[in-house]
Amino acid sequence: MRNAKPCLAKGFESMNDQWASQRINELERKLRAYERLMEQLPFPFTFVDYENGVTIEKKRGAGQPHLVFIPPIPQKEAEWRWDIDLYRDVPFEKIEAFLTPLLDLVPHHIVFVDERGIITLCNLQAAADTGVDRDAIIGKHIRELLKLPDELIATIHSLEKREPLYNYEVLDRFYGIVNTRFIYNDDGSIKRVISVFQSLSMMKETEKLAVAGRIAAGIAHEIRNPLTTVRGYLQLLKHDLPDRMASLVERLLIPELDRANGIITDFLNIAKPADVKMETFHLHRFLREDVGILLQSEALLHHVNVHFDLDGQLDDYEMNGDRRQLLQVFLNLFRNAIEAKVNKTMNVTIRSRKRPHLVQLSFCDDGPGIPPSVIGHIFDPFFSTKETGTGLGLSLSKKIVELHRGTMKVQSSPAGTCFMIEFPLHNRPPFFSP
Repeated sequence: MRNAKPCLAKGFESMNDQWASQRINELERKLRAYERLMEQLPFPFTFVDYENGVTIEKKRGAGQPHLVFIPPIPQKEAEWRWDIDLYRDVPFEKIEAFLTPLLDLVPHHIVFVDERGIITLCNLQAAADTGVDRDAIIGKHIRELLKLPDELIATIHSLEKREPLYNYEVLDRFYGIVNTRFIYNDDGSIKRVISVFQSLSMMKETEKLAVAGRIAAGIAHEIRNPLTTVRGYLQLLKHDLPDRMASLVERLLIPELDRANGIITDFLNIAKPADVKMETFHLHRFLREDVGILLQSEALLHHVNVHFDLDGQLDDYEMNGDRRQLLQVFLNLFRNAIEAKVNKTMNVTIRSRKRPHLVQLSFCDDGPGIPPSVIGHIFDPFFSTKETGTGLGLSLSKKIVELHRGTMKVQSSPAGTCFMIEFPLHNRPPFFSP
């Protein structure tokens, strides 16, 4: 029993030595981790810890930071200063990942390629207008995006000559202006070519509509009044005419005058659309009930099956718009599909999808499709491939969508045609929320 205390003391001493050794090992591992962290930081910095009296400084290009001891100032807050050069200190892939969601908001084509012409960044507008999957096109050559030979690609031309382009005019199917700029590595090699394409197609369309407006004003003044006069006299005279002539007036002449007057009205709506009477309504209820009921009767007459594929994320979504005008859009699309129908039952699908910052509606049919030579003109006023068509329905529909701050595009193949309408997503509480 007399040796119990010394043995117990030695046991505690051994435990303390073991704990101290373990603790020292942990502190050394932490210190090495902090040292490696500072070595891996790619930018220069200065950290002043006044409380502990230590300054840590790392210069650009240095692996190890420099440590200096200073007189402690316990009451003073620590200072942290850094000097980040985005081109030299941060991997450019990280910069592109940061820029991508910002450049997706730009309505022009923005594409980054490396020195081999491989795409490293492509904004949504460029991908949408060329009909590709934006994520899938990254890592591919720019020719696969534009579907053009290399000699016709302005970005490749700029890359080969190592000269930036300033307001270079493109006159192929992508009508517009291209600008390119270079980002270089420290050794002078090309890191990226930034290509910005500004389409002038919208300006052309605006000019067309301006001309259409001036023509429409002349038509309204020079033709509508005489038509109204002629129609009025025909209504009076038909009572004094023989039955056969009166029937001809009632069944042919007056309807043709009304049709001509309707064409003038539609054209005036394109040139100067009616005011949008905004109201709030449930999107899916509008599609199922208003659009569905409107189309159902004509669908039965023309052997068309109408299907709805609606996104559950939008079940409670409220939209702002003019219901009457938006109904006209779907009616015009439906009639356009019917006119293209061949001798079989047609299927029409109306879809809704929630996208980042967008509500996407699509109207798709399984008809014969639109020929590639025609598809670029279907929204032009008075363009029609049908003998009885006026060529105003799609022009008016696109104008209505644009008045609702939306966009309208078309994709077509021999398997069918799909019109895609996108509206800004309004973030508001659901209608049925407590």
